[in-house]
Amino acid sequence: MADQIRPKWALVAHGGAGAISRGQLSPEQEVAYRDAMAVAADAGAAVLRAGGSAMDAVEAAIHLLEDDPLFNAGRGAAFTAEGRNELDASIMDGATLGAGAVAGVTTTRHPISAARAVIEGSTHVMLGGEGADAFARSQGLEQVDPSYFFTERRWLALEKGLARLGLPIPARPTGAPQDLSGKAALVHEEGKYGTVGVVALDAHGDVAAGTSTGGSSAKRWGRVGDSPIIGAGTYASNKGCAVSCTGAGEYFIRLGVAHEICALVRHKGLSLQAAADQVIQGELTALGGDGGVICVAPDGQMAWSFNTPGMYRARIADGEPLVVGVYKDET
Repeated sequence: MADQIRPKWALVAHGGAGAISRGQLSPEQEVAYRDAMAVAADAGAAVLRAGGSAMDAVEAAIHLLEDDPLFNAGRGAAFTAEGRNELDASIMDGATLGAGAVAGVTTTRHPISAARAVIEGSTHVMLGGEGADAFARSQGLEQVDPSYFFTERRWLALEKGLARLGLPIPARPTGAPQDLSGKAALVHEEGKYGTVGVVALDAHGDVAAGTSTGGSSAKRWGRVGDSPIIGAGTYASNKGCAVSCTGAGEYFIRLGVAHEICALVRHKGLSLQAAADQVIQGELTALGGDGGVICVAPDGQMAWSFNTPGMYRARIADGEPLVVGVYKDET
């Protein structure tokens, strides 16, 4: 893409990939998910339109997705086998290669902000468990009671999953609401996993990527997936591109999917779409994994690729209309 036609800014968002096919979503569910993706993308675009940084845009858009009970991140997160919401997130600045991540947080309302605070308020890259929450508190980030993240649909999904595994169902969390009305009633269980993520290009030519998740339903033993792992679920470099992933995290870790795509762009000169497709439709599929990615490059290229029936997604750029997709057969 010639520099003179490079958009001033661009943003792509995802709300998870999985068993999302026509006929599985009710009309009300489909409208709710499309609207939620549009609102998040518009929020990030507003930051970029005003001259804000890619990092700020990523964080702003993910805040909305973390607060939306439709998605497996923040409020609406999946439950562990012990009946807890353990949240993971990471963010990366393509200009500086600054990277931050948290895993297993339970009281920090916005894990993506905790991940960013790791960059700006510590000398580390990844913090986990109680220490990550303690760090978030030390940085003045909003804390909530763990029941804030509870949604009835995700709890019912946990009960079903544990029953299939022959595992005991834990006691219902203290303070958990018993309400299947409102937006939380529209949650679609997209499979064992789900994630939210945003990638952005700002007017300065910098890219950034962020990912946030509640992990896989009924996960055990402190399992951590790809979302908080730099190079697996999230990666950004101005010399290549920015990538956020969603799917079966163990496969994304083994392939280093986010970094692999960036490396193909940087070192082999592949177009963004070709690089994403090579890794997702080729390498990931061959290994037996499923999921998807969203990407943006410093020259304004935007791409997504997934090998599942659907992926909640949206893209918008300077001078280009908002595009929202759900199913495989949409452009």
